[in-house]
Amino acid sequence: MKPTWTDNNRLRLLENGEAFFPRVFEVIAAARHEVIVETFILFDDPVGRGLHKALLSAAENGATVHLVVDGYGSPDLPIEFIRSLTEAGVHFHSWDPQPTLLGIRTNLFRRLHRKIVVVDEQRAFVGGINYAEDHLRRAGPQSKQDFAVELQGPVVEQIRGYCLEQLGRDPRSTPMSVLRRWTDWPRRLLARRRRADAQVLFCVRDNDHHPRAIEEQYRQAIRAAREEVVLMNAYFFPSWSFLRDLRRAARRGVRVVVVVQGTPDKAYVKWAASSLYDMLLNAGVQVYEYSERPLHGKIAVIDGHWSTVGSSNLDPLSLALNLEANVCIRDREFSGALRERVQELLRDCCRRVGRDQVPRQRGWRHLLRSLIYHLLRRFPAWSEGLGRRRQQLRQLMPGRAAVADENAQQPSPHEKPRRAA
Repeated sequence: MKPTWTDNNRLRLLENGEAFFPRVFEVIAAARHEVIVETFILFDDPVGRGLHKALLSAAENGATVHLVVDGYGSPDLPIEFIRSLTEAGVHFHSWDPQPTLLGIRTNLFRRLHRKIVVVDEQRAFVGGINYAEDHLRRAGPQSKQDFAVELQGPVVEQIRGYCLEQLGRDPRSTPMSVLRRWTDWPRRLLARRRRADAQVLFCVRDNDHHPRAIEEQYRQAIRAAREEVVLMNAYFFPSWSFLRDLRRAARRGVRVVVVVQGTPDKAYVKWAASSLYDMLLNAGVQVYEYSERPLHGKIAVIDGHWSTVGSSNLDPLSLALNLEANVCIRDREFSGALRERVQELLRDCCRRVGRDQVPRQRGWRHLLRSLIYHLLRRFPAWSEGLGRRRQQLRQLMPGRAAVADENAQQPSPHEKPRRAA
């Protein structure tokens, strides 16, 4: 799938689980034809059971339902949780489920990290929010700050087509698509007449055809920036070329703001990001730490017109290993609203990192920092050998180990065939 911009889309920003979960569960439960859900994490907690209930409702309505979870992120769902879905007709898939070795999960690399929902070819949701209670404020100080976007318009067809291709299904030959070509023309005609100017590009990163697609969209937008670049990203440790683009933007007079975790969910996250502070501050980049709770968002706004929301962090795992999905948006209304919300968070929940708080790194400290940075940045390339085995999308059946999906004997659509280790 080559990323292409589509016109005439309608968008709605959803912040945190409080806005996202009720909306997405409502849309799924009302489905009549088809539901596709992809997620990294699905837990058997109140949120996970809310999704479970919505999927059962869609299946009872006669919709074809596909649920895809990551084998690393969602490894311990109870058999009864799965059985009740599959018995209702839900197709339950797991990306690369693997047994543990001495209690350690062996499928750490190349995870399906996307968070996508597509319903009835009419609506899609893309963002960074998993189906877990820690995306709700009631979870306490470790609850996460995050974003998603609801989409309507031509981009939904692109998202649906990509998801079905990953399931090994031709989106043009499904009974739903054939039927809707003949019966759904009034809705499509009405949608075209509604004013909806947002341009949207659905952009994925995989290990086959699109290894740098999301990073390239970021870098193109940063290089074209004239006034402002605002990045809010939970795991910030991008490539040298990405950092160079940020620094060059700041030096040509663009206001560049980078927001990272100040209260991280993992200690190494803050260490990695803070190791870049000296370099960024020297170039005039403004650095903020979001300190109210763990930041999980992956968003950006550039010149108040271009924005992105999705699952991709700006770190080696997301930019070079994981399967990710973002939407890039050209729309002043949506991007302006997202920028305004980020400015509120900067004012109320963030602290700015001052030059006097970051020691200047010279001499051996500078050399050591540079060495560590380049070692870590090249880790994804070195980890290729860890993923030589062919990863597969498998359909899980209750009461049994993961059973290969009907397409599992074919090379995975996410990967080129690889020689076994």
